[in-house]
Order: sequence, then C-alpha cells, then structure tokens
Amino acid sequence: MNNTERIISGVEKAGIEYRLNAPMSEYTSFKTGGPADVLILPKNEPELRRVLSLCNDEEIRPFIFGNGSNLLVSDDGIRGVSVRLASNFDDIRLLNDDMIFCTAGTKLAKLCNFALENSLTGLEFAYGIPGTAGGAAYMNAGAYGGEMKDVLVSCNHLDYSGNPGRLTGDQLGLSYRRSAYTDKYFVITGITVKLEKGDKDEINAKMKDILSRRVDKQPLDLPSAGSFFKRPEGYFAGALIEQCGLKGFSVGGAQVSEKHAGFVVNKGGATTAEIMELGKTVSEKVFNETGVKLEMEVKYIG
Repeated sequence: MNNTERIISGVEKAGIEYRLNAPMSEYTSFKTGGPADVLILPKNEPELRRVLSLCNDEEIRPFIFGNGSNLLVSDDGIRGVSVRLASNFDDIRLLNDDMIFCTAGTKLAKLCNFALENSLTGLEFAYGIPGTAGGAAYMNAGAYGGEMKDVLVSCNHLDYSGNPGRLTGDQLGLSYRRSAYTDKYFVITGITVKLEKGDKDEINAKMKDILSRRVDKQPLDLPSAGSFFKRPEGYFAGALIEQCGLKGFSVGGAQVSEKHAGFVVNKGGATTAEIMELGKTVSEKVFNETGVKLEMEVKYIG
C-alpha cells in the first residue's frame, strides 16, 4: 500500500466523503480541467483536521480549494490529494449584534443574505462575487469600492498538521488581492466579519443595485473566473485590452468577452490550455502596445 492509498484507507475509516479521478471541470467556474487523483470533501473542521493529519503522516501536501471560482486547473488534472471546502463546509452564525462568523466554504451570497436578514451593512460589495468566504479572505476579494479588508476581523485556520490557529487585525496582512495566507501554509477554516447596523430596505436596495450592475456589464451567462487579470496600478485591465482591439479575440473555445474585455469566457468546449494561451497572447499584445504588464488574477494549478 502506497502513501496515497493509506490516506484513502484512513478517510474511508473516518467516513469522510471522497472521489477518485474526479473531473475538475465539475468543480471550477471555468468548467475546464482534468481529473484530480483523489478529491476529499470534508464537511466540518474535525473531518478536515483528520484529513490534514493523514496527509501530514504520509508527507503529502494536499491542494486546498473552495468554490473553484478563481481557478484554472491543467487539462492533465491534479496529482496527489485535493481537498474541497465549499458547500460541504458551510455554517454561519451571529456572534453578537454586529459580528458574523462563518466557515470557509460558505458562499459569499449566503453570507451577504445573512447580513441582510440581520440588518447589517458593509458587505454589499461582495454580493454577486461567486466565491466562498475562505477564498474571499485569502485573496482579499473586492468590488464596487469595497474589499474584505474593510470588514474582516479574523481568520481561523489549521496548519498542515491539523493544529488550529488564528490571525487577527494587522496579522492578516491584507492588501490588493493578497493576505498573509497567500504566503503561509495554513488552511482557512472560518472567518469573522464586523459590520454596522443599517436599514434593511437600504441594504437590500444596494445589493440589488450591485447585482443589476454586474448583470448589465459582466458575461455572467458564460463560464469564467471573473476578472482574468489583476488591475494594473493606474489602469483598468479591461480598458487596456479593449484599447488593443482584443475584445472578442478567441483561441479555440476561449474568448475575451465581447461584453467586458476584462473577462475571459468559455464559449463552449474550451480547454485550460486554450485559456492560458489566450491569456498569454493578450498579455503580450497589451505590453507591446502600452508598456503595461498584465498579471493573471486567476490561479493556475496542475
């Protein structure tokens, strides 16, 4: 029995859900990607702790991900062990009048609606972002003038041995699309946000307005990962791409969105290789014509 087989055996004994050769196209918003050798789906922190402990014993570093909404997985898939914390890892509760705790797999839409139900304002910017709370904290997600940095108080985490820890305040190291977790080998298990009491009707109106603006301006009807490139300082990636005549540019089934040039979409049957080739071509042309270097916001794995 090899080390991966021993992990599978341990997961089976613990009654934790898993899949073998799981097609990552089912777990990413781009709908591309080859199979993950072993995909484990823990539904709570004790199960996750057990998985991490098993992997640590076998000296295997698992790949941890959430809703797959900012992820491009190689067409060859992911070797070894992958762990998904999404709808399987989903809990939310009010800590006091203005603070909410939720587990890492909680979808941002659910967190925003929970805040609305409790007349709490400050999270409206996140409504419509397709990721999870853990992923949003990890990358300091933001939109429409707000970011997680504005509301995030702390993150609970496990190290890769399964030991618990917590980062708070300045320890979170939040900056544009980065956090302390970008560079630390910890797995975010839950987040706490601090909001403000507000008027439920006003909060609801703001959420509806932001969602309407997303629908009007973004290609939400096609598989994508949101903004494909980070915003270059002093510029907007979409405007630069459009300026270079690349709106609608395609490589196979991958296309620069005709609706918003900052998005790359899967028009149907795209491969990850095609998406990456398109991104490289766009980046090179924008640099050659404007001198601005575009950096991928989407994370490539495999």
